[in-house]
Amino acid sequence: MSAHCMLTGARPGFGNHISFSHRRTSRRFDPNIQSKRYWLPSEGRYVRLRLSVKGIRTVDTIGVEAAVARIRARGVKV
Repeated sequence: MSAHCMLTGARPGFGNHISFSHRRTSRRFDPNIQSKRYWLPSEGRYVRLRLSVKGIRTVDTIGVEAAVARIRARGVKV
């Protein structure tokens, strides 16, 4: 499963480890992805979403119904 947020679309960033001697090697900056289960009253079921912590705070602000609508508008199956 890839490290991306279903709501915000956050994906890994790429950069370099830089050692004390300034050798550079590739690395990944992964977003803080959490799997969270929400009750979706309109469908009478739970949905499991893979969200970044920023996405979880967004769901807390706008509500789960609006968040699922945004996720589906992005073309992601819920």
